[in-house]
Amino acid sequence: MSRNRIPVPRWSSRRASRRPSAAIGATLALATALGVLAGAPGPATASPAGAAPVVTRAGLDPRLVAGRGADVGFVEQEAENATTDGEVIGPDRAAYTLPAEASGRRAVRLTPGRYVEFVLPRAANAITVRYSIPDAPGGGGITAPLHVAVNDRRVRTMTLTSQYAWLYNQYPFSNDPTAGLLHPDWWITECSCVPAATTPYPSIPTPFRPSHFYDEQRLLLGRTYRAGDRIRLTAPAGSNAAWTVIDLLDSELVGPPRVRLRAANVLAFGADPTGRRDSAAALDRAIAFARRADVPVYLPPGTYQVNRHIIVDEVTIEGAGSWYTIIKGREVALPTPAPDGSVHTGVGFYGRSAADGGSRNVHLSGFAVEGDVRERIDTDQVNAIGGAMSDSTIDGLHLRHTKVGIWFDGPMSNVRVTNTMIVDQIADGLNFHTGVTDSLVAHTFVRNSGDDGLAMWSEKVGNARNTFDHNTVQSPVLANGIALYGGTDLTVSHNLVADPVREGSAIQVGSRFGAEPFTGRLLITGNTTARAGTYELNWKIGLGAIWFYALDRDIDATVDVIGDSYLDNTYNAIMLVSDWPVKDLHSITGVRFQDIRVDGTGTSVLSARSAGSASLRNVDARNVGAVGVNNCGSFHFPPTGSEFTLTDLGGNDGGWLAPWQLPNTITCDDRPPVVPPPPPSPW
Repeated sequence: MSRNRIPVPRWSSRRASRRPSAAIGATLALATALGVLAGAPGPATASPAGAAPVVTRAGLDPRLVAGRGADVGFVEQEAENATTDGEVIGPDRAAYTLPAEASGRRAVRLTPGRYVEFVLPRAANAITVRYSIPDAPGGGGITAPLHVAVNDRRVRTMTLTSQYAWLYNQYPFSNDPTAGLLHPDWWITECSCVPAATTPYPSIPTPFRPSHFYDEQRLLLGRTYRAGDRIRLTAPAGSNAAWTVIDLLDSELVGPPRVRLRAANVLAFGADPTGRRDSAAALDRAIAFARRADVPVYLPPGTYQVNRHIIVDEVTIEGAGSWYTIIKGREVALPTPAPDGSVHTGVGFYGRSAADGGSRNVHLSGFAVEGDVRERIDTDQVNAIGGAMSDSTIDGLHLRHTKVGIWFDGPMSNVRVTNTMIVDQIADGLNFHTGVTDSLVAHTFVRNSGDDGLAMWSEKVGNARNTFDHNTVQSPVLANGIALYGGTDLTVSHNLVADPVREGSAIQVGSRFGAEPFTGRLLITGNTTARAGTYELNWKIGLGAIWFYALDRDIDATVDVIGDSYLDNTYNAIMLVSDWPVKDLHSITGVRFQDIRVDGTGTSVLSARSAGSASLRNVDARNVGAVGVNNCGSFHFPPTGSEFTLTDLGGNDGGWLAPWQLPNTITCDDRPPVVPPPPPSPW
């Protein structure tokens, strides 16, 4: 699970790495960013009292994403659309700022005594608040209250924490805001130098590259409130948090706890639903009995303390619902490193290792897993769900504060992950790693992952015949919303991906990280992306909402991109690129784009920085900021035209694909100026 990162000075000399080191351009106004982070004063922005509720999906008008993304039980409301006497911050898409990591790139900042008030669009008895509060001066986080009132009557006080937020520095990041460079021998953009090889040594301000600002909490309100009732969140006077940023409120009507009578009830085996005593051994006993008696394991409502892996095989484990049954644990340092390199353990449900034959017929549903992971150590197996589980299902879980929500190490086959929430992870949301086949992730919601939201990584052994369908990925702090690294016959369909922050795209097809080649057919269809295509901080160029990257080998499988919508793109909608050192070795050929809609690009519709070819049919674009096609090819600029060829198959409306650009006119502008597009609207 190690992911080495070796940053290098510029796109033309970048080397392979699991993820490029974070670097920010010298043009970033760091002082301004730190002013926002430190709670610098700004004008209050009062929304009209009694305003009607504005419901969004990933910060968008729901009409724009109909049929895309996960079906979820909650309704999303962005704080900037609510009534407030606080300050609306943003929009901003520059890394290391609070607005950039917010859903929709805006949020509301409250100083003590200020509030934001939401009007319920439908009946609800539960809310989720996504927020940020400051870190402690020396790192490690603080806690602060947030008053929750309904119709002007206080009903609860939430205790917010920043203990699981605020990372700094270079990969794999630090919890210490005062730390110097973790890798002084790496090139960084701030000084355009390798600090350890520079005389005099450059001055590097601290905190260096703050990120991962947000966390979220759920709250049962104790009764059901009606549509039209007002939920007010107030940062109380005297709070030790100089500011509280509210990003959004999700509200929902949670049903009663599920009861399973014919089951191995963990209470009968000594589990403690108060969370005071460790219940790991009781779960082991319940699982052993359930396998013998051929009944499921049932976890009634409660909080169960578990501080290690629970090994599962041939067993069904059901909770009363993820709002009611919480499996919660501490991260525990191991006395000696485990054979897999882990130096910690923690709460998680793990199948047996694939090397030991893996597990089968595991069915997990209806509970939450809450970890205690506050730092990124790639060798650690501190994921909520892990190991290998064939012929298995995961449904209706809520996974939070672990390293990765679900990390499967194959070979394994036929796993179904459905209706699951994965939030506030240090690394990936979910990763199918190494030989995962015939598997599905559907109607799963990922928010605030510290790396790829959903990934398939064919490292050494290829994944095959897997599908990511009808999922939502919001605000991955680093890397991509959905990433495919090699594999055979893969499908990415009807997903909604919004607001990637650094060094990634909404959808990436990458020949990198030692992945096996793409073979068979890769189908990317019916997806919607919003505010995607980040600034690649090493290359100093903007990426596409969908990004094809040939680094380790050619991408020459059958690739069909059909029916996608790319909305409010920060830079390009489509990018195809090969890294400079291998630009004459690898190409991207035969990608077919059909029935695509592009509404708003900061630069181009399509940027080609590779040899290869693509065809386009019915690709409609509007609000394009620069030339429709930015065709650099592999940067030799021969008189015969670019090394990348486009084929116009007709119906490409909007004037972005002009005849003079075909088939391979060189239109290269290495770093075109960005023209922010208007908000997207119904087509």
